[in-house]
Amino acid sequence: MALSTPSPDPQMPWVEKYRPSKLEDLVAHEDIVSIITRLIDNDNLPHLLLYGPPGTGKTSTIVAAAKKMYGPTYNSMTLELNASDSRGIDVVRNEIKEFAGTRQLFSSGIKLIILDEADAMTSDAQFALRRVIEKYTRNARFCLICNYVNKIIPALQSRCTRFRFAPLKQEQIRGRLVEVAEAEKVNITECGIGAILNLSGGDMRRVLNLLQSTSMACEVVDERNVYLTSGAPLPNDVKMVMEWLLNDNFKEAYEKLTGMGAIKGYALTDVLTDLSTIVMGMDFPPGVLAVLLDGMSDVEHRLAFGTDEKLQAASLVGVFVKARHLMKVA
Repeated sequence: MALSTPSPDPQMPWVEKYRPSKLEDLVAHEDIVSIITRLIDNDNLPHLLLYGPPGTGKTSTIVAAAKKMYGPTYNSMTLELNASDSRGIDVVRNEIKEFAGTRQLFSSGIKLIILDEADAMTSDAQFALRRVIEKYTRNARFCLICNYVNKIIPALQSRCTRFRFAPLKQEQIRGRLVEVAEAEKVNITECGIGAILNLSGGDMRRVLNLLQSTSMACEVVDERNVYLTSGAPLPNDVKMVMEWLLNDNFKEAYEKLTGMGAIKGYALTDVLTDLSTIVMGMDFPPGVLAVLLDGMSDVEHRLAFGTDEKLQAASLVGVFVKARHLMKVA
């Protein structure tokens, strides 16, 4: 698909510079886009709840849909609120209620209220919003956008048509990545493209941010430079860690692991994430695999609560030592 018309501002982040302004510019979720387009064409748009991981096109989709609906009157007919705004019960009772309850003098049709990151709203605000949605349905439509749908109260969920935005596939991201790189004249290699796709996690925002930051820091966007810019462990280093854990004794493996972390600045959480991918792809006996995954999950859980990395590195080595002992016994 063609890129959206870039902004002339050279200082603008590429995420905003190349944000799709039309529904046709979106690279994925064709089924969701087609349904929303039909609803708009039939003048029958319901309240919407868009949820899914970050960087999958939720906000871009509804903003593009709103621009299709309203055209030049977009700014007067649309209210956008983000998590950076105060969104307690007072905002619902005052700002949202006031916008939804008034009609434009020279514009006809329903208004659109977009609540981005709605899962950050307080429970009281969500309960107040429930009543506002019912009261002003004739004048306005609401679109709630969130990452975690379970943080939206059931009463709000039942009033909206829900659409889940899944992480983007690598083949969907690749085309847009190459187009942006060509438009910005970035010297990118094939291995650099692969590295960005591997680190993306289906998040288009992360892809463009990583591409821009790497191109600004380095002359060539290749695999090594992408990993160094992102701070993620190099694949070869993770493989080396795996070899130490599977072959060296406890003391040697621990010293090498902590030494690499200190010299290269790797976070143990990132190393652990990549190790789990390698472990899942190896042919361990079921019992040994269960011990490894259970032990690694415990280490990750403790790291999430801010425990000492060196202590958890020792725990990680211990998990693999235990697994090796089980394989010998078996």
